[in-house]
Amino acid sequence: MSELAGQPGLRGTATAVVHESYAFACMRCGHGWEQSYEIEHHTDGDGHEFVLYVADGRVVPSPLSRPSCHNCDGHVVRIMRAGQVSSARGAGRHHSVPQAGPVEAPQVPGRTEEPHHWHLSDLLHPFRKAG
Repeated sequence: MSELAGQPGLRGTATAVVHESYAFACMRCGHGWEQSYEIEHHTDGDGHEFVLYVADGRVVPSPLSRPSCHNCDGHVVRIMRAGQVSSARGAGRHHSVPQAGPVEAPQVPGRTEEPHHWHLSDLLHPFRKAG
C-alpha cells in the first residue's frame, strides 16, 4: 500500500471517507493512547478497491494490521473502542490510590513454598470481562 500512498493526487480520489477512533494499550509497558483516523476508500486503475488510513493529515499503516507502542515499540498491543484510555485516566484522577512498594510475605516455620510461575493468562486477568 505504500506504493499507492506515494502517488500524487491519490488522496483526492476517495470514493468514501469513514472516521474511526481506537484506543490502544501496550501489554508490554502499559502505555495507553487513542488515535482517530480517516479511512479513505479508493479504487485503483484495475478496479480493485483499497483503503488508506490517514491520521493527523498523514497516510499511515492500518492500525489493525500490526500496531506498535508509541512508548516502547512493542507489538503486543490491545485495540479497544475509543474512550477506553481517557475513561481510565479520568477514573485515576478521582480516586487516590497509594503507591505500592515491595512486599515480603512472612515465612511460616516448617512450610516451604515454590515460587509462583506467572503465565500470560494471569497478567491478562484484569482485562477479562466479568461474565
